[in-house]
Amino acid sequence: MNDVEKVNPQTRQRVEQAMKILGYQPNRVAQRLRTSKGQSKLLGLIIPDIKNQFYSNIVRGIEDVSYQKNYAVILCNSDENPAKEKFYLDVLRSESVDGVILPPIHQYGKVIEGLIESGIPIVCVDRKLTRESIDTVVVDNVKGGRIAVSHLIDLGHKHIAILTSAPHFSSFEDRQKGYEMALSQHQIPLNSHFIKEGDTKSAEHAKELTFELLNQNPRPTAIFATNNLMTLGALEAINEFGLKIPDDISIVGFDDMPWAKAISPPLTVIRQPAYEMGRRAAELFFQRVDDPGRETVQVIMDPELIIRSSTKEPAQL
Repeated sequence: MNDVEKVNPQTRQRVEQAMKILGYQPNRVAQRLRTSKGQSKLLGLIIPDIKNQFYSNIVRGIEDVSYQKNYAVILCNSDENPAKEKFYLDVLRSESVDGVILPPIHQYGKVIEGLIESGIPIVCVDRKLTRESIDTVVVDNVKGGRIAVSHLIDLGHKHIAILTSAPHFSSFEDRQKGYEMALSQHQIPLNSHFIKEGDTKSAEHAKELTFELLNQNPRPTAIFATNNLMTLGALEAINEFGLKIPDDISIVGFDDMPWAKAISPPLTVIRQPAYEMGRRAAELFFQRVDDPGRETVQVIMDPELIIRSSTKEPAQL
């Protein structure tokens, strides 16, 4: 069963036949107790919400690599709730997983400090912790925000709003940094009324915030939505408000979802390689299993601006 070479081939065949007849399944707990490394062949994965396709793509990349390594993945949804994140971290630890991959809810890592100190390998994906001693895979969110807003500025926009989220999410903090950097580089004053902080997992909240923006005077001529659910909420609000994209208002979203090029007009977006981020995170975990003492790795992937038809010069030009 452990593929030991010294076993007689005829004996192996008889044992395998008996296993098939009896429907025998190895007991992972018993296997772990008998191995020197005590590996469970289980990998814990905590994501905010499997319904968000960005995270679904990350999960797929992690699962594909794990399957190749004969590992099972235990998937948990945190719903961006620190208490729920802590609950699942405790559960995964009690299940003796060999490691955990997650986008941390809080970049200062208070909830997962205990797991880090226990020595269980952790890989952060999509979001980072402030401490540098953790393997991490992220997209360059500052660059993504900067190129999104610079594209709008190059078209002539000066009244650019952003739908963002709380600064304890490292990805949203960095995307807003990119937004502010682009404005500063083009000598455009920062307008706090154009910065709306919302719920990362709620398109409905983003819709409400977009209505607030559209009712302002002056209202923005362009909106940068910093995740796909916020983009959906913004699109719905703009449609209900009676404005046309891009004639009346331009919009750039963060994440290139399949629907982004199917809607009318097709959406200009910042694309991030979600599946590859998942694959790379899983590879870092298995490298850590093979070499626990290796130096930590920070992988920063490039975002890509995909220009479609939801952006053009502002109407007043």
